[in-house]
Amino acid sequence: MLWSALKLSNTDEPLASTDPALQALAVWALQFTPRVAIAEEAVLLEVAASLRLFGGGAALRERLWPGAQELGATALAWAPNALAALALARAGLEDGLRAPLATLLDPLPLGVLSALRPHGQTLSHIGCRTLGDVRRLPRGGLARRFDAALLRALDQAYGHAPQTHDWVRLPERFEARLELPHRVDDATALVFGARRLLLQLAAWLAARQQGTTAFTLHWAHDALRSRGAGEGGQLTVRTAEPTRAVDHLSRLLAEHLARVTLAAPVGDLRLTADEVRSLPQLSASWLPDTAEGQEPLAHVLERLSVRLGADRVLRPRLCADHRPEHANRWQPVGQPLPAGARSVPPPAWPQPALLLEQPQRLLVRQHRPQYQGELQLLLGPQRIEDGWWDRDEAQDCARHAVRDYWVARSPSAGFVWVFQTRLAEEPAWYLHGVFA
Repeated sequence: MLWSALKLSNTDEPLASTDPALQALAVWALQFTPRVAIAEEAVLLEVAASLRLFGGGAALRERLWPGAQELGATALAWAPNALAALALARAGLEDGLRAPLATLLDPLPLGVLSALRPHGQTLSHIGCRTLGDVRRLPRGGLARRFDAALLRALDQAYGHAPQTHDWVRLPERFEARLELPHRVDDATALVFGARRLLLQLAAWLAARQQGTTAFTLHWAHDALRSRGAGEGGQLTVRTAEPTRAVDHLSRLLAEHLARVTLAAPVGDLRLTADEVRSLPQLSASWLPDTAEGQEPLAHVLERLSVRLGADRVLRPRLCADHRPEHANRWQPVGQPLPAGARSVPPPAWPQPALLLEQPQRLLVRQHRPQYQGELQLLLGPQRIEDGWWDRDEAQDCARHAVRDYWVARSPSAGFVWVFQTRLAEEPAWYLHGVFA
């Protein structure tokens, strides 16, 4: 087994298991392993089964330690069992695997094991200063003179006795609070405190294999606020796609907060996840999707949408419509795609890369359409009939399309996409697209 201990407090004084900072660190740690426990002032993780998933011990530490520091962790240690990892973390020793466990624990002071602290004065009077000194005493004498907790703690730390743990359970709904170290009167400065809450949100989502499409940051005004300021305020941030990327969520939140003016100084923050969706795990590619350090295009567009306005940054959305001019809609980047937008089947016939905004009527000579010369019809007809239900109220008519499409070749323009109208008083030919 392999255990990691994340020590939260700078002192060895135990913290209550309900301490908000300790609970936040424990929930955050659930993204690395489901076996997370709270022990006094530390969070313990059993990570043996996670090594292969995260690419080995070095890679796991690289992901574990920076985030833990942002949440207030002050020490990290690795050991074959939980109590030994906690003792090493208290002593400031990280690597408990580089030597036999007894060699590392024997020189440590008595205070690294909580069960020995009540007996520290008595043990010091008989010349015991380290764990090794206590371990070398006659076991029978220790059992008669001290309580059973002392021997049990020694056996567990040295790996001679099993340990039991109360595992931390993932809450069904996410809600995290943070008391700011000082009062903040500028909305943009709230991002620094909110990032700690976003780290917890990302870990909660990772443990559930989900992403968020909407979260809300709540803030409470200082008690010395004016009467007209109110209790506080809130800001809801929506994303176009489910995500748990902390950097992107922080940037998006910063763009929104840049447009907010606080009515009074803020002392407390609260973050809630309003909408979450499943986030399927995709197989990694040998080729990177983006260059290292480059922000994905979708994230950039979302931030531009907040900065410039939702109606100024649009993206196309496929629609299940056989009429080419109605098969696409433009919608704000920050607006999620409808559930069926991703399931639109691809066209069965070739379609051009360039579609004219308005079809261009063609000249017809001897029943042959002309476009920079006489067209040679190569593939078709592709018959569509759609839009009888779509009514244009301004023109007081239905947008009913009954057409036969052809792939044709022009002597000068190359391959083009044309159609012939049907059921019209005067059937005509139109140019609708040009192939690249």
